[in-house]
Amino acid sequence: MAKFCERLKMLRNERGLKQREMAEQLGLAMSSYQCYEYATRYPEFPGLIAIADFFDVSLDYLVGRSDVRERQ
Repeated sequence: MAKFCERLKMLRNERGLKQREMAEQLGLAMSSYQCYEYATRYPEFPGLIAIADFFDVSLDYLVGRSDVRERQ
């Protein structure tokens, strides 16, 4: 299964967003968002929820615990 940073980058690319655009969507500095994709920092729980909601995926999928995208 994929890691959080890999899933995040894949989901962003599927939407055709640049890192800067994704950071803006989440209300983050670009450097903070880049840390998520480079696996040097991880979002707090509310941030994980916001990212999962933005991409309409389950938290388990986002963090790599499942390969099932759909939220239940």
